[in-house]
Amino acid sequence: MREIEGDGEGESESLIAVESTEAPRGESETQKPLLLALNCAMLSLGTCGGPLLMRLYYLYGGSGVWLSSWLETGGWPAIFLALAVAYLRRRSAEGPSARLVLMDPFLFAASAVVGVLTGLDDYLYAYGVARLPASTSALLIATQLAFTAGFAFLLVRQQFTSYSINSVYLLTVAAGVLALNASSDRPAGESDQEYYAGFFMTLGAAALYGFVLPLVELTYKKAKQAVTYSLVLEIQLVMCFFATAFCTVGMLVNKDFQSPA
Repeated sequence: MREIEGDGEGESESLIAVESTEAPRGESETQKPLLLALNCAMLSLGTCGGPLLMRLYYLYGGSGVWLSSWLETGGWPAIFLALAVAYLRRRSAEGPSARLVLMDPFLFAASAVVGVLTGLDDYLYAYGVARLPASTSALLIATQLAFTAGFAFLLVRQQFTSYSINSVYLLTVAAGVLALNASSDRPAGESDQEYYAGFFMTLGAAALYGFVLPLVELTYKKAKQAVTYSLVLEIQLVMCFFATAFCTVGMLVNKDFQSPA
């Protein structure tokens, strides 16, 4: 559900704007705003609705943190539909010589590593949502902007602006106020230890995802091939697959598939 943040914790992970070479220029210029609007709509839906649904699950007796983590990227097979359409368009334009898979081994390996990190981030996020009110966890996750700005500067040399600095400052102060006034929004019956564990796990999720996003952009920059929309979809597919596989292993280790005695 995040960022695919997905977070998706996302899935949400979102598609970075790329130059497409898969259609004639006029048609491509028409499609770009439509694709951008569609991706923004899906990202908004997942970002707003995902945490609320997850929190409702916990409020009504749910306790499967690994299951919640799994669901954040468990919808990855839907990407096959978009890839199938893109392949048919390439085949109609290029004929039988059109490649079925565009990514090379480097991009596959990099996407797999980022996918595992995303799976870990999904778990941290789901654990935090299980312990914190939706408003608190949402504000803490918003501090991801600060971590993204910092890691983007270190990894891809993206410069700070007055807007990003102001946003980072306000979000940091807001998180500090929450930490000092923790008792005001703590769920009934939750101990200090559980609350602060959720607080710092959510903050850790924001930091890790703030690292993942610039890492994805760095992967695009290091790619030795044209980064098209279809290639971005393939990268997203591999990332979400490995994130889901990571959470599946967690469910197996936690024995979530065993029926209670």
